[in-house]
Amino acid sequence: MAIEQDITINAAPNVVFDILMNSDKFKEMTGGRDTLISQDVGGTVSLFGGAIEAQNIEIVPNQRIVQAWRSKDWPEGLYSIVNFEMSEDGASTKMNFKQSGHPDEAEAHLEAGWHQMYWNPMNEMVG
Repeated sequence: MAIEQDITINAAPNVVFDILMNSDKFKEMTGGRDTLISQDVGGTVSLFGGAIEAQNIEIVPNQRIVQAWRSKDWPEGLYSIVNFEMSEDGASTKMNFKQSGHPDEAEAHLEAGWHQMYWNPMNEMVG
């Protein structure tokens, strides 16, 4: 199974990219929980106080982020692939988001969680 979401973020792609790839800005967006985001391909990511772990697979500034992503609650060694595709739409960003390889029983939680933890707070942050 896969999750695919098309979202509009009310900011330019460089602003959206920076929030997703900057530890301080991501931490601010998510309410201050510990965050560590490497900006390098192969670098590690720790989000939401360590509840989420990831590794950067591909980074194309202001266009694409691909990560091997997992919840610490998943079985050891199980990673999904998340893909953030960004394109400019006037003063906004069109985000095509995909996640595949997650446990089937996690799909409903993840589907809602991306809106609750990413898209809605991001739009609030950028005003």
